[in-house]
Amino acid sequence: MEGMRILIASPLGDVVAEPIRATIESATVVVAHDRDEFVRSVFGRVRFDVVSADLIFNRPDAEWTFDGLDVLDGLGQADRLAPVLLATQGHSMETDHLEEARLRSDVWGVVAKADGFGPLVAALRTIAHGEKLADNTPSPRYPPLYELFTGRRGITAARMAGAIAAGNASDNATLASIAKVSPNTANKVTSHYLGPMMHERKEHDDRLTLTQASVYRWCGLHARYIVSWCRRHGHEDVLSPQA
Repeated sequence: MEGMRILIASPLGDVVAEPIRATIESATVVVAHDRDEFVRSVFGRVRFDVVSADLIFNRPDAEWTFDGLDVLDGLGQADRLAPVLLATQGHSMETDHLEEARLRSDVWGVVAKADGFGPLVAALRTIAHGEKLADNTPSPRYPPLYELFTGRRGITAARMAGAIAAGNASDNATLASIAKVSPNTANKVTSHYLGPMMHERKEHDDRLTLTQASVYRWCGLHARYIVSWCRRHGHEDVLSPQA
């Protein structure tokens, strides 16, 4: 496909941008290394034929503030929807992000960075020609957090998880204050909100008592996704450092 417009949203996008230009004839390749460059690349600009985005941005100053799911949302907010190819590193910390991504209609495929340059170019060509890649992502065995963080109870649970994951809550009193819930609700974070999610996802050993410490540890294990979810769903207030 000549004249293809490709956006590479990745801190290391320059590594593949020039080889893509050399491989795909007349391709226009734009690299967005961070959120600001992404916004400048899509808002008020000509729509891209395909967007390749890192699922997790592998840079210390970006991995907690911007990711491939932000790219999906940003394209919609800019009214510049385009088929998106997500690039993964193969780490377990990507699992929650992947479980949401596979449910998103604007994700047309997933490639592993470890597979190298050839499969990436082949995937870009396939998607630019209007074909989705085969979904080889294993189906989740248990409900994804993306599905659990819905409805009134789910959103309340997500806000409390966000406050904990961001390090802004250390007990029920600070949890109630940061998540803007009643002390009674904060006291039920283990029994009624996050604890049941842990059981439903089989992420707690039933031989052990489910305690507040168990819940806080669980939030730490899923922190990258919890922070991402809160950031993208209008709950950034629970993530902000408190005075």
